[in-house]
Amino acid sequence: MSIIRNNHVFKGHKTLLGHKFVTYGELELPTRYEIYPQSESGFDWGYTGSAAKQLAFAMLYQISDEKVAKENVVEFASDIVKQLNGRDWVLSASEVLRWIQEKGTKIEVPQVAPQQKPKTRPLKQRKSTRVKQNVIKDICNELNITQKQLAKILEVPEGTVSSWAVKNEIPRLGKKAIEFYMQNQKNQKIVDSYQNFLALMKNTHS
Repeated sequence: MSIIRNNHVFKGHKTLLGHKFVTYGELELPTRYEIYPQSESGFDWGYTGSAAKQLAFAMLYQISDEKVAKENVVEFASDIVKQLNGRDWVLSASEVLRWIQEKGTKIEVPQVAPQQKPKTRPLKQRKSTRVKQNVIKDICNELNITQKQLAKILEVPEGTVSSWAVKNEIPRLGKKAIEFYMQNQKNQKIVDSYQNFLALMKNTHS
């Protein structure tokens, strides 16, 4: 069992192109696949499939133990992980502990000072707000460009990008091209910042 910290939180993030990351206390959350083999590809949320169960087990195991995690994983996936909609979410350790206790499982909960308690609504009051996102629109917003400009960057017909937007999916080669372009943009910003710094230093010493 891992050390419990009531002021720690689980954080989930899904990139524009679908890669998923989950942390606990700012460290990457282990999948625990060797103990509970459900999804070798990692975590997911917003539904109750194998990747969601992998996340449910990893979260429960992180603050309880293997027995508690295995006994509650299916219900936790349905009650909690299914409700984690969107690209980003945060769930405190104290909320997970409260859920475990509500199921009748006794687990020692370390006390924290009142000012350290995260301000969160009870789990039962949470409302599911599923908002369907469009990957093409998200990418264009992220890059501050239009679909027409994206098509020009990728050197594909504008209708191709429009088709991706309608289907809300991008083929593998398209994803690779967009990832390469986005990384190139980041690298260019670093180069520009460095050149500006050199110019500033030159002017300072002139």
